[in-house]
Amino acid sequence: MKSINVLHYDAFSIQPNMGNPAGVVLSADELTEKEMQAIAHRVGFNETTFIVKSEQADVRLRYFTPGHEMNLCGHATMASMYALKTKGLLPDKETVWIETRVGNLPIQFQEAEGKLTMKMKQDHPQFLPFEGDVDRLASSMGLQREDLDFGMPIVYGSTGIWTLLVPIKGLEPFGRMVPHNAMFPDILTDNPKASLHPFCLETIDESSFMHARHFSSPYSGTVEDPVTGTASGVMGAYYLTFLNPEASSARFIVEQGKEMGKDGRVDVQVNRFEETMDVYISGTAVFVKEFEVSYDS
Repeated sequence: MKSINVLHYDAFSIQPNMGNPAGVVLSADELTEKEMQAIAHRVGFNETTFIVKSEQADVRLRYFTPGHEMNLCGHATMASMYALKTKGLLPDKETVWIETRVGNLPIQFQEAEGKLTMKMKQDHPQFLPFEGDVDRLASSMGLQREDLDFGMPIVYGSTGIWTLLVPIKGLEPFGRMVPHNAMFPDILTDNPKASLHPFCLETIDESSFMHARHFSSPYSGTVEDPVTGTASGVMGAYYLTFLNPEASSARFIVEQGKEMGKDGRVDVQVNRFEETMDVYISGTAVFVKEFEVSYDS
């Protein structure tokens, strides 16, 4: 057995043990993919990020759930970039580039009122129709068909990783949701590894525009994600595509995590162009603790 130090940061919050936890391993160049997976499994967070050198960007990020490697992860990016910036391990410039499995993406740093925030560009949005069984879909979240809001479309969306966006009739059903993750692949037949992202336009905080929860694919080894950056970005593109197709841009706050006692906020910004959209999310992070993990080599 070997051991390694992992840094625990919470993203999309300034308060420790709120927002979304992520593990960060700062110098992972000597680790094999198998070792990264073993470490992420032992850490147990929804994502652990491994920082490695890049020949084409300022730094490369590799994201692992307890079950598999991810193409991109919003909250783990926020945690990792906050760690690198506050430790003085990044070039001294406002914008740095990160290498990910969906390409090289820019991260902008801003500091206001003593708080460091990161603005992350995501991959260009894609949408696909959901043609599965709506009753089973509702049941997989512990709901009934009548809890879904059919005034908005149910669609698969991606800005780097696929999730199914499921409109809900207001806040009340969110407290009744119980995910049955093992059911997801048989329902999401067109995209069986996708997660579920129920959302509504009624919010708890009046400064927020959307409320959401996020239920993980069973392949990830986790059940629910407290505050989801990639899915929040997709919701910005969803808004411009399906709810306000005449608008050239949108910016709003997504609240998530309340039902898990993790309460976080994601700032979403989307700009429309002729052929595509640029999607950005912004947020901060906070250091919680450092701990040691043992793993098999």
